[in-house]
Amino acid sequence: MSNDTGELAGFLPYQLSVASNAVSGLIAERYRKRFGLKVAEWRVMAVLGDMGEGLGSMTQRGLTAATVMDKVAVNRAVKVLEDRGLIARVPNPEDGRSHLLALTGEGRAIHAEVMPIARATERDLLEGLAAEEEALLRRLLASLRARAMELAVHTQEGPEQD
Repeated sequence: MSNDTGELAGFLPYQLSVASNAVSGLIAERYRKRFGLKVAEWRVMAVLGDMGEGLGSMTQRGLTAATVMDKVAVNRAVKVLEDRGLIARVPNPEDGRSHLLALTGEGRAIHAEVMPIARATERDLLEGLAAEEEALLRRLLASLRARAMELAVHTQEGPEQD
């Protein structure tokens, strides 16, 4: 914690969560009415779309890791997107028990329309920062995420044994 007052507003994880929710909410509001997508649904589509056509398939477990979302939230988003025909489930040739998820043609078309909206929102958010401030922000966020993931691995491993 950055201060000893115990105030939630000064607690870094809270600040990051609130900032993330504010940014996600802003972007979501810009595409929700037009495309009927919630934040979790768009994150799943964005990850699949970012992989590129032909390569854009991933298991649901992989999506959970890539989006850093709860597996229940990913499962719900996948179900909605499948029901809408925006993603398709295909057998995984490497593992007969799992399936790969990929954007359909309609899903790729929506992805192609939403990305410019998301990028424009990003530009709007960063407008007040100098180029070096933006670069520093991106480096700091990457460092925090890497450290959190490192700590999560250590937590999962449990205490060291003699």
